[in-house]
Amino acid sequence: MTFSTRRIFAILQKDYKDLSRNLFVSTTLILPLLMAVLFGRMGIEGIASHYIIINLGFILVATYVQSALIAEEKEKNTLRGLMLSPASTMEIFCGKSLLSFIATAVIVAGSIWLSGYNPRNMAVIAIALVLSAVFYVGLGTLIGLFTKSVMEASVVIVPVMFIFSSGSFLTSFIEKYPVLAVVGYMPNLQLLELANRVEAGAGLGDVMLHLLVILAWVLVIHAVAAYVYKKRLVDE
Repeated sequence: MTFSTRRIFAILQKDYKDLSRNLFVSTTLILPLLMAVLFGRMGIEGIASHYIIINLGFILVATYVQSALIAEEKEKNTLRGLMLSPASTMEIFCGKSLLSFIATAVIVAGSIWLSGYNPRNMAVIAIALVLSAVFYVGLGTLIGLFTKSVMEASVVIVPVMFIFSSGSFLTSFIEKYPVLAVVGYMPNLQLLELANRVEAGAGLGDVMLHLLVILAWVLVIHAVAAYVYKKRLVDE
């Protein structure tokens, strides 16, 4: 079976229509922008504050919107039809992720501009943000496959938002309890550490390990999501 961009864009168009009709989900898109405006007016001090807004954008757009789109398919019993369509797993994953990724890119870029974040090396930060966005979209896919409705996805996203948006809090917690150092490899903390090193003058080669850790998270989360998706196909 050949890879079809036509199928991918057909899924994208369907998701766009579904999202535009669901005001509860679509209004979450503006929350990171409002936070960026608020923080910008207050005067942000430190990189960690900027990344609270950025991570909030990742969670509310990449993860929540993605999980809601898939959960809504399950709620309406249309996901099964998509599974049995001629589209391959790769096409479905690309199509279902494209809208969330585009929305995330727009919202995160807008949040960075509104909050006044101007990193010393935008190219390196852009690579890290793209990898992080792909990870959070994968996390949203996984949540959507496990939840049965948009409301259930809205409940599950709360602890996820706490874990992945509280970077500085987790860092101080690790310093207090060194046994939890493994938590420092979480993608949000790797992104924050990378950003701090970039501000200190680090280049691409200096932060390559952080990028590789985030990339590993990307590969793992999408592999797990693909496994769960195929299992759902067999179970149903």
